[in-house]
Amino acid sequence: MKNRLLHEAKEMRSELVTHRRRIHAWPETGFDLHRSKAYVREQLIKMGYAPKDCGRCGLTADIGHGKKTILLRADMDALPIQEETGLDYASANGNMHACGHDLHTAMLLGAAKLLKAHESELNGRVRLFFQPAEEIFQGAGDMIADGALEGVDAAMMIHVTVGAPLPTGTAIVSSPGVSAPAADYFTIEVHGRGCHGSAPQDGVDAITTAAHIIIALQEIQARELGINDKAVLTIGTLRGGSAPNAIADSVTMEGTIRTLDEDLRAHLKKRMTEISRGIAAAFRAEATVSFGSGCPCLDNDAGLSKKAANYLKDLLGSTCAYTTRELNPGGGPSAGGSEDFAYISQKVPSVMVALAAGNPSQGYTHPLHHPKVRFDEDALPVGAAIHVCCALRWLSE
Repeated sequence: MKNRLLHEAKEMRSELVTHRRRIHAWPETGFDLHRSKAYVREQLIKMGYAPKDCGRCGLTADIGHGKKTILLRADMDALPIQEETGLDYASANGNMHACGHDLHTAMLLGAAKLLKAHESELNGRVRLFFQPAEEIFQGAGDMIADGALEGVDAAMMIHVTVGAPLPTGTAIVSSPGVSAPAADYFTIEVHGRGCHGSAPQDGVDAITTAAHIIIALQEIQARELGINDKAVLTIGTLRGGSAPNAIADSVTMEGTIRTLDEDLRAHLKKRMTEISRGIAAAFRAEATVSFGSGCPCLDNDAGLSKKAANYLKDLLGSTCAYTTRELNPGGGPSAGGSEDFAYISQKVPSVMVALAAGNPSQGYTHPLHHPKVRFDEDALPVGAAIHVCCALRWLSE
Protein backbone atom coordinates (compact mmCIF):
# COMPACT_ATOMS: atom_id res chain seq x y z
CA MET A 1 0.00 0.00 0.00
CA LYS A 2 2.68 2.53 0.98
CA ASN A 3 4.59 2.32 -2.29
CA ARG A 4 1.36 2.30 -4.26
CA LEU A 5 0.09 5.48 -2.57
CA LEU A 6 3.31 7.36 -3.15
CA HIS A 7 3.47 6.16 -6.74
CA GLU A 8 -0.12 7.20 -7.44
CA ALA A 9 0.43 10.58 -5.77
CA LYS A 10 3.59 11.25 -7.77
CA GLU A 11 1.74 10.44 -10.99
CA MET A 12 -0.58 13.33 -10.07
CA ARG A 13 2.25 15.83 -9.67
CA SER A 14 1.47 17.96 -12.74
CA GLU A 15 -2.20 18.14 -11.75
CA LEU A 16 -1.31 19.21 -8.22
CA VAL A 17 1.09 21.84 -9.55
CA THR A 18 -1.72 23.21 -11.71
CA HIS A 19 -4.03 23.45 -8.69
CA ARG A 20 -1.34 25.13 -6.63
CA ARG A 21 -0.33 27.69 -9.26
CA ARG A 22 -3.88 28.69 -10.08
CA ILE A 23 -4.64 29.29 -6.42
CA HIS A 24 -1.29 31.04 -5.97
CA ALA A 25 -2.00 33.47 -8.80
CA TRP A 26 -5.17 34.88 -7.18
CA PRO A 27 -4.49 34.98 -3.43
CA GLU A 28 -7.37 36.08 -1.23
CA THR A 29 -7.35 36.96 2.46
CA GLY A 30 -9.48 36.39 5.53
CA PHE A 31 -13.01 35.28 4.75
CA ASP A 32 -13.02 36.83 1.26
CA LEU A 33 -12.01 33.66 -0.55
CA HIS A 34 -14.80 33.52 -3.10
CA ARG A 35 -12.66 32.64 -6.11
CA SER A 36 -10.48 30.15 -4.22
CA LYS A 37 -13.52 28.49 -2.64
CA ALA A 38 -15.29 28.28 -6.00
CA TYR A 39 -12.24 26.58 -7.52
CA VAL A 40 -12.03 24.02 -4.72
CA ARG A 41 -15.76 23.33 -4.97
CA GLU A 42 -15.53 22.86 -8.73
CA GLN A 43 -12.67 20.37 -8.41
CA LEU A 44 -14.42 18.38 -5.68
CA ILE A 45 -17.62 18.13 -7.72
CA LYS A 46 -15.60 16.89 -10.71
CA MET A 47 -14.23 14.12 -8.49
CA GLY A 48 -17.71 13.05 -7.43
CA TYR A 49 -17.98 14.79 -4.06
CA ALA A 50 -20.92 16.80 -2.73
CA PRO A 51 -19.18 19.70 -0.97
CA LYS A 52 -21.10 21.64 1.66
CA ASP A 53 -20.77 25.27 2.64
CA CYS A 54 -19.60 25.68 6.21
CA GLY A 55 -19.39 28.92 8.14
CA ARG A 56 -18.72 32.18 6.38
CA CYS A 57 -16.50 30.82 3.60
CA GLY A 58 -15.50 27.22 4.34
CA LEU A 59 -16.18 23.91 2.62
CA THR A 60 -16.45 20.35 3.86
CA ALA A 61 -16.82 17.13 1.90
CA ASP A 62 -17.21 13.59 3.24
CA ILE A 63 -16.24 10.24 1.80
CA GLY A 64 -16.79 6.76 3.20
CA HIS A 65 -19.08 5.34 5.88
CA GLY A 66 -18.56 3.84 9.29
CA LYS A 67 -18.33 4.50 13.00
CA LYS A 68 -15.10 6.50 12.94
CA THR A 69 -14.40 9.80 11.19
CA ILE A 70 -11.06 11.51 10.64
CA LEU A 71 -10.84 15.13 9.52
CA LEU A 72 -8.13 16.31 7.12
CA ARG A 73 -7.61 20.05 7.12
CA ALA A 74 -6.27 22.58 4.62
CA ASP A 75 -6.32 26.38 4.94
CA MET A 76 -6.97 28.49 1.83
CA ASP A 77 -6.24 32.11 2.78
CA ALA A 78 -3.24 34.25 1.86
CA LEU A 79 -1.49 37.25 3.41
CA PRO A 80 -1.65 40.99 2.54
CA ILE A 81 1.94 40.91 1.25
CA GLN A 82 3.15 42.19 -2.13
CA GLU A 83 4.86 39.24 -3.82
CA GLU A 84 8.48 39.68 -4.96
CA THR A 85 9.38 36.18 -6.15
CA GLY A 86 9.47 37.00 -9.86
CA LEU A 87 7.76 33.68 -10.65
CA ASP A 88 5.76 33.38 -13.86
CA TYR A 89 2.61 32.69 -11.83
CA ALA A 90 3.29 35.29 -9.13
CA SER A 91 0.39 37.23 -7.71
CA ALA A 92 -0.10 40.83 -8.81
CA ASN A 93 -3.05 41.81 -6.61
CA GLY A 94 -1.12 42.89 -3.49
CA ASN A 95 -1.74 39.62 -1.64
CA MET A 96 0.51 36.57 -1.53
CA HIS A 97 0.44 32.92 -0.55
CA ALA A 98 3.58 33.44 1.53
CA CYS A 99 2.67 30.80 4.12
CA GLY A 100 2.10 27.88 1.77
CA HIS A 101 -1.67 27.65 2.09
CA ASP A 102 -1.90 27.24 -1.69
CA LEU A 103 0.18 24.08 -1.31
CA HIS A 104 -2.00 22.88 1.56
CA THR A 105 -5.13 23.28 -0.55
CA ALA A 106 -3.58 21.55 -3.56
CA MET A 107 -2.39 18.66 -1.36
CA LEU A 108 -5.85 18.11 0.07
CA LEU A 109 -7.37 18.21 -3.42
CA GLY A 110 -4.84 15.55 -4.36
CA ALA A 111 -5.81 13.55 -1.28
CA ALA A 112 -9.47 13.86 -2.28
CA LYS A 113 -8.71 12.27 -5.66
CA LEU A 114 -6.63 9.50 -4.09
CA LEU A 115 -9.37 8.78 -1.56
CA LYS A 116 -11.87 8.35 -4.39
CA ALA A 117 -9.55 5.79 -5.95
CA HIS A 118 -9.30 3.94 -2.62
CA GLU A 119 -12.85 4.47 -1.41
CA SER A 120 -13.50 0.72 -1.19
CA GLU A 121 -10.63 0.43 1.33
CA LEU A 122 -12.08 2.98 3.76
CA ASN A 123 -13.26 1.49 7.04
CA GLY A 124 -14.84 4.72 8.12
CA ARG A 125 -15.37 8.27 6.99
CA VAL A 126 -12.97 11.03 5.97
CA ARG A 127 -14.03 14.66 6.21
CA LEU A 128 -12.17 17.11 4.00
CA PHE A 129 -12.01 20.50 5.71
CA PHE A 130 -11.12 23.53 3.56
CA GLN A 131 -11.04 26.61 5.78
CA PRO A 132 -10.63 30.37 5.38
CA ALA A 133 -9.12 32.97 7.69
CA GLU A 134 -6.33 30.98 9.34
CA GLU A 135 -3.97 33.95 9.27
CA ILE A 136 -6.37 35.95 11.42
CA PHE A 137 -7.12 32.94 13.68
CA GLN A 138 -10.85 32.95 12.93
CA GLY A 139 -11.56 30.38 10.22
CA ALA A 140 -11.41 27.13 12.20
CA GLY A 141 -13.56 28.44 15.02
CA ASP A 142 -16.09 29.79 12.56
CA MET A 143 -16.45 26.38 10.88
CA ILE A 144 -16.59 24.57 14.23
CA ALA A 145 -19.45 26.85 15.28
CA ASP A 146 -21.31 25.73 12.15
CA GLY A 147 -21.00 22.05 13.07
CA ALA A 148 -17.90 21.02 11.11
CA LEU A 149 -16.70 18.73 13.92
CA GLU A 150 -19.96 16.87 14.41
CA GLY A 151 -19.16 13.15 14.40
CA VAL A 152 -15.39 13.73 14.06
CA ASP A 153 -13.16 11.47 16.16
CA ALA A 154 -9.68 12.66 15.11
CA ALA A 155 -8.05 15.35 13.00
CA MET A 156 -4.75 16.06 11.29
CA MET A 157 -3.19 18.86 9.30
CA ILE A 158 -0.06 19.45 7.24
CA HIS A 159 1.92 22.69 7.19
CA VAL A 160 4.80 23.15 4.81
CA THR A 161 8.10 24.48 6.07
CA VAL A 162 10.93 25.99 4.09
CA GLY A 163 14.58 26.76 4.78
CA ALA A 164 15.19 23.80 7.06
CA PRO A 165 18.22 21.60 6.20
CA LEU A 166 15.97 18.68 5.29
CA PRO A 167 15.21 17.12 1.89
CA THR A 168 11.93 18.15 0.32
CA GLY A 169 9.26 15.65 1.27
CA THR A 170 10.58 15.02 4.77
CA ALA A 171 7.75 14.83 7.30
CA ILE A 172 8.01 15.94 10.93
CA VAL A 173 5.22 14.69 13.17
CA SER A 174 4.54 16.82 16.22
CA SER A 175 5.30 14.95 19.43
CA PRO A 176 2.62 14.89 22.17
CA GLY A 177 1.86 18.21 23.75
CA VAL A 178 1.98 21.78 22.51
CA SER A 179 3.49 22.35 19.06
CA ALA A 180 2.24 25.89 18.46
CA PRO A 181 1.69 28.57 21.09
CA ALA A 182 -1.48 30.40 21.94
CA ALA A 183 -1.67 33.80 20.26
CA ASP A 184 -3.49 37.02 20.99
CA TYR A 185 -3.49 40.35 19.22
CA PHE A 186 -3.99 43.42 21.37
CA THR A 187 -4.53 47.16 21.07
CA ILE A 188 -3.56 49.71 23.73
CA GLU A 189 -5.05 53.19 23.35
CA VAL A 190 -3.61 56.01 25.42
CA HIS A 191 -5.68 59.18 25.81
CA GLY A 192 -4.09 62.39 27.05
CA ARG A 193 -4.79 66.06 26.30
CA GLY A 194 -3.27 67.84 23.36
CA CYS A 195 -1.72 71.28 23.50
CA HIS A 196 0.98 73.47 21.94
CA GLY A 197 4.44 71.93 22.12
CA SER A 198 5.79 75.08 23.75
CA ALA A 199 3.43 74.74 26.71
CA PRO A 200 3.48 71.08 27.83
CA GLN A 201 2.08 72.06 31.23
CA ASP A 202 -1.25 72.69 29.55
CA GLY A 203 -1.64 69.16 28.25
CA VAL A 204 -1.14 65.45 28.99
CA ASP A 205 1.43 63.88 26.70
CA ALA A 206 0.11 60.61 25.27
CA ILE A 207 3.43 59.82 23.57
CA THR A 208 5.46 60.04 26.79
CA THR A 209 2.84 57.94 28.56
CA ALA A 210 2.93 55.31 25.79
CA ALA A 211 6.72 55.15 25.98
CA HIS A 212 6.60 54.39 29.70
CA ILE A 213 3.93 51.74 29.13
CA ILE A 214 6.10 50.01 26.53
CA ILE A 215 9.07 49.88 28.90
CA ALA A 216 6.92 48.76 31.84
CA LEU A 217 5.39 45.89 29.87
CA GLN A 218 8.83 44.39 29.33
CA GLU A 219 9.10 43.98 33.10
CA ILE A 220 6.45 41.26 32.97
CA GLN A 221 8.88 38.93 31.25
CA ALA A 222 11.88 40.20 33.17
CA ARG A 223 10.43 40.08 36.68
CA GLU A 224 7.15 38.20 36.76
CA LEU A 225 7.91 35.03 34.80
CA GLY A 226 9.97 32.12 36.08
CA ILE A 227 12.75 30.25 34.33
CA ASN A 228 10.32 27.68 32.90
CA ASP A 229 7.68 30.18 31.78
CA LYS A 230 7.77 30.82 28.07
CA ALA A 231 6.12 33.86 26.55
CA VAL A 232 6.68 36.58 23.97
CA LEU A 233 5.18 40.06 24.16
CA THR A 234 5.71 42.26 21.12
CA ILE A 235 4.60 45.82 20.36
CA GLY A 236 4.47 45.93 16.57
CA THR A 237 2.93 49.32 15.80
CA LEU A 238 2.92 52.74 17.45
CA ARG A 239 0.87 55.59 16.04
CA GLY A 240 0.38 59.03 17.55
CA GLY A 241 0.86 62.72 17.03
CA SER A 242 0.26 64.88 13.99
CA ALA A 243 2.72 67.76 14.24
CA PRO A 244 6.26 68.24 15.60
CA ASN A 245 5.22 71.27 17.65
CA ALA A 246 2.17 69.73 19.33
CA ILE A 247 1.65 67.50 22.34
CA ALA A 248 -0.16 64.39 21.13
CA ASP A 249 -3.53 63.77 22.73
CA SER A 250 -3.74 60.07 21.75
CA VAL A 251 -1.53 57.13 20.85
CA THR A 252 -2.48 53.67 19.61
CA MET A 253 -0.19 50.65 20.03
CA GLU A 254 -0.78 47.19 18.61
CA GLY A 255 1.03 43.95 19.25
CA THR A 256 0.83 40.25 19.97
CA ILE A 257 1.52 37.83 22.79
CA ARG A 258 2.46 34.15 22.41
CA THR A 259 2.36 31.63 25.24
CA LEU A 260 2.58 27.87 25.73
CA ASP A 261 0.25 27.71 28.71
CA GLU A 262 -3.34 28.89 29.06
CA ASP A 263 -2.91 30.03 32.67
CA LEU A 264 0.13 32.10 31.70
CA ARG A 265 -1.87 33.51 28.79
CA ALA A 266 -4.56 34.72 31.20
CA HIS A 267 -1.93 36.15 33.58
CA LEU A 268 -0.28 38.16 30.81
CA LYS A 269 -3.57 39.68 29.72
CA LYS A 270 -4.44 40.64 33.28
CA ARG A 271 -1.06 42.23 34.01
CA MET A 272 -0.89 44.05 30.68
CA THR A 273 -4.20 45.70 31.48
CA GLU A 274 -3.23 46.58 35.04
CA ILE A 275 0.17 47.99 34.08
CA SER A 276 -1.12 50.02 31.14
CA ARG A 277 -3.89 51.58 33.18
CA GLY A 278 -1.64 52.19 36.17
CA ILE A 279 1.15 53.85 34.19
CA ALA A 280 -1.36 56.01 32.33
CA ALA A 281 -2.95 57.14 35.59
CA ALA A 282 0.46 58.06 36.98
CA PHE A 283 0.94 60.43 34.04
CA ARG A 284 -2.61 61.85 34.28
CA ALA A 285 -3.70 59.96 31.15
CA GLU A 286 -6.04 57.06 30.50
CA ALA A 287 -5.36 53.74 28.79
CA THR A 288 -7.63 51.05 27.44
CA VAL A 289 -6.43 47.56 26.54
CA SER A 290 -8.44 45.33 24.19
CA PHE A 291 -7.69 41.85 22.89
CA GLY A 292 -8.83 40.89 19.43
CA SER A 293 -8.53 37.69 17.44
CA GLY A 294 -6.39 34.92 18.82
CA CYS A 295 -6.19 31.18 19.30
CA PRO A 296 -5.34 28.71 22.06
CA CYS A 297 -2.36 26.37 22.19
CA LEU A 298 -2.23 23.61 19.58
CA ASP A 299 -2.16 20.41 21.63
CA ASN A 300 -1.13 17.17 19.92
CA ASP A 301 -2.77 13.98 21.15
CA ALA A 302 -0.25 11.39 22.38
CA GLY A 303 -1.90 8.36 20.80
CA LEU A 304 -2.54 10.00 17.44
CA SER A 305 0.98 11.47 17.35
CA LYS A 306 2.56 8.06 17.93
CA LYS A 307 0.40 6.42 15.29
CA ALA A 308 1.06 9.14 12.71
CA ALA A 309 4.81 8.85 13.25
CA ASN A 310 4.65 5.10 12.67
CA TYR A 311 2.47 5.51 9.58
CA LEU A 312 4.82 8.03 8.00
CA LYS A 313 7.99 6.14 8.79
CA ASP A 314 6.41 3.21 6.95
CA LEU A 315 5.26 5.42 4.08
CA LEU A 316 8.39 7.54 3.59
CA GLY A 317 11.16 5.60 5.31
CA SER A 318 12.91 6.34 8.59
CA THR A 319 15.23 8.91 6.97
CA CYS A 320 12.33 10.99 5.66
CA ALA A 321 10.00 10.94 8.67
CA TYR A 322 10.78 12.14 12.18
CA THR A 323 9.07 13.34 15.32
CA THR A 324 9.81 16.79 16.64
CA ARG A 325 11.51 15.26 19.68
CA GLU A 326 13.83 13.26 17.45
CA LEU A 327 14.92 16.48 15.76
CA ASN A 328 14.71 18.62 18.89
CA PRO A 329 15.47 16.43 21.94
CA GLY A 330 15.14 19.42 24.24
CA GLY A 331 11.42 19.46 23.57
CA GLY A 332 9.03 22.34 23.01
CA PRO A 333 8.05 24.08 19.76
CA SER A 334 10.91 24.91 17.42
CA ALA A 335 9.20 28.12 16.29
CA GLY A 336 6.81 30.67 17.73
CA GLY A 337 4.20 30.71 14.98
CA SER A 338 0.63 30.02 16.08
CA GLU A 339 -2.01 27.98 14.25
CA ASP A 340 -5.78 28.17 14.47
CA PHE A 341 -5.95 24.40 13.98
CA ALA A 342 -5.53 24.75 17.74
CA TYR A 343 -9.30 25.23 18.02
CA ILE A 344 -9.79 21.78 16.50
CA SER A 345 -7.11 20.26 18.75
CA GLN A 346 -9.03 21.52 21.78
CA LYS A 347 -12.11 19.59 20.66
CA VAL A 348 -10.89 16.25 19.22
CA PRO A 349 -7.61 14.28 19.28
CA SER A 350 -5.40 15.98 16.72
CA VAL A 351 -1.92 16.02 15.25
CA MET A 352 0.08 18.53 13.23
CA VAL A 353 2.57 17.36 10.60
CA ALA A 354 5.24 19.64 9.12
CA LEU A 355 6.42 18.92 5.59
CA ALA A 356 9.73 20.18 4.20
CA ALA A 357 9.18 22.06 0.95
CA GLY A 358 12.51 23.65 0.14
CA ASN A 359 16.11 23.13 1.22
CA PRO A 360 18.48 26.13 1.55
CA SER A 361 21.14 24.29 -0.47
CA GLN A 362 18.72 24.36 -3.41
CA GLY A 363 18.05 28.08 -3.14
CA TYR A 364 15.02 28.03 -0.83
CA THR A 365 16.41 30.51 1.65
CA HIS A 366 13.56 32.89 2.47
CA PRO A 367 11.28 32.11 5.43
CA LEU A 368 7.51 31.91 5.58
CA HIS A 369 5.73 35.27 5.34
CA HIS A 370 8.60 36.76 3.32
CA PRO A 371 7.69 38.44 0.00
CA LYS A 372 10.34 36.35 -1.78
CA VAL A 373 9.60 32.96 -0.23
CA ARG A 374 9.39 30.09 -2.74
CA PHE A 375 8.39 26.45 -2.26
CA ASP A 376 9.55 23.20 -3.84
CA GLU A 377 6.51 21.74 -5.57
CA ASP A 378 7.90 18.22 -5.25
CA ALA A 379 6.36 18.33 -1.77
CA LEU A 380 2.83 18.35 -3.22
CA PRO A 381 2.39 14.63 -4.00
CA VAL A 382 4.07 13.66 -0.74
CA GLY A 383 1.56 15.76 1.19
CA ALA A 384 -1.36 14.17 -0.65
CA ALA A 385 -0.02 10.68 0.11
CA ILE A 386 0.51 11.57 3.79
CA HIS A 387 -3.13 12.62 4.16
CA VAL A 388 -4.45 9.45 2.59
CA CYS A 389 -2.01 7.11 4.33
CA CYS A 390 -2.90 8.44 7.77
CA ALA A 391 -6.63 8.35 7.05
CA LEU A 392 -6.64 4.79 5.70
CA ARG A 393 -4.44 3.39 8.44
CA TRP A 394 -6.16 5.14 11.33
CA LEU A 395 -9.61 4.09 10.14
CA SER A 396 -8.50 0.48 9.75
CA GLU A 397 -7.32 0.14 13.37
